[in-house]
Amino acid sequence: MMRRRLSKLLWQSLGSQRSNYSVEALRFNLDGVTNCPFKSRNNDIRSTNCDGPGCPKVMRYATSCATWSELSQEAHPASDMLVDSFGRFHNYLRISLTERCNLRCQYCMPVEGVELTPNSHLLSSDEIIRLANLFVNSGVDKIRLTGGEPTIRKDIEEICLQLSRLKGLKTLAMTTNGIVLAKKIPKLKECGLGVINISLDTLVPAKFELLTRRKGHERVMESITAAVEYGFNPVKVNCVVMRGINDDEICDFVELTREKPINVRFIEFMPFDGNVWNIKKLVPYAEILDKVKQRFEGVKRLTDHPSDTAKNFMIDGHHGTISFITSMTDHFCAGCNRLRLLADGNLKVCLFGPSEVSLRDPLRAGVDDLGLKEIIGAAVKKKKAAHAGMLDLAKTANRPMIHIGG
Repeated sequence: MMRRRLSKLLWQSLGSQRSNYSVEALRFNLDGVTNCPFKSRNNDIRSTNCDGPGCPKVMRYATSCATWSELSQEAHPASDMLVDSFGRFHNYLRISLTERCNLRCQYCMPVEGVELTPNSHLLSSDEIIRLANLFVNSGVDKIRLTGGEPTIRKDIEEICLQLSRLKGLKTLAMTTNGIVLAKKIPKLKECGLGVINISLDTLVPAKFELLTRRKGHERVMESITAAVEYGFNPVKVNCVVMRGINDDEICDFVELTREKPINVRFIEFMPFDGNVWNIKKLVPYAEILDKVKQRFEGVKRLTDHPSDTAKNFMIDGHHGTISFITSMTDHFCAGCNRLRLLADGNLKVCLFGPSEVSLRDPLRAGVDDLGLKEIIGAAVKKKKAAHAGMLDLAKTANRPMIHIGG
């Protein structure tokens, strides 16, 4: 009876997303995945090499990241909700705190701007903490705050403080554009913020204004310096590389790592609604790495964690490191452990997937934690093995990056 009631609540909460879920799929998810995900609904084998949970196709994913079997059921008795049908355990939650931003970066926001969600439809701080607590109690041990720009929220310090107190949370991180970060760093660190990523795509002030449609390059550089001085190690600098725009600065960014504990993360240009993505603008990871090796000696690959999005490298004589986010040319879907909670309360299980399910609506309708976990678990079980190729992604409807959260 309880399961039927929860199934009904789940179906109601899907709202406009119901077309992405069949009744059979919901029942299948609520009953748990006991058959191979490569089987059809009538359990006909789609591949002669597929024999259920132990088959090579499934194990290829299950051994590429932190899996449910590797974690303690005693520590996280409800964390099956975070395991998808490929054995990937999702212990990393990215929370977008706002859709607003004090920059207008070309790859993030369309030139005409975006329609903002009314404030009443955005999650309140109490709702954010409640949902975060539910995820942490179920096994999430890392939370990253994003936006929009998270530092423009007046209650950002209080949110950090409340999140940092959640039992079981090991890492509280933030991605920021750095415009107002420098003056907020002392309090943010005091409130439990442990990891900072600062987005910066150029070291040239005039080009910064062109890319972001705003001034502020000097303030971002001050924030990087302040983060280093306050002991964030490493300070991560995110750089989206675009051909003909900033690909001539790759080695200049690497120089940032010579004397300071900075990790420069070169990100392949990705398609989102309104950012006028073009394959000609894409600079592949291999090309970026080749440029670095031509300029610097002793570039060595580091050992990456199975769920890392980045390919990490050290350079002889450099205090910091460099990394590459290769979503377009060499995806890392097999080890994906990330979920995204958007500012409007929608749960997004894949950055590039259009499917979303609302947690705000059932939360405000009075659904209890058990019901919310059923909704989350059903969405996670629907996560695909991998996102589409970059040319297909460019044609797939998805939100602008500022809505999704960086």
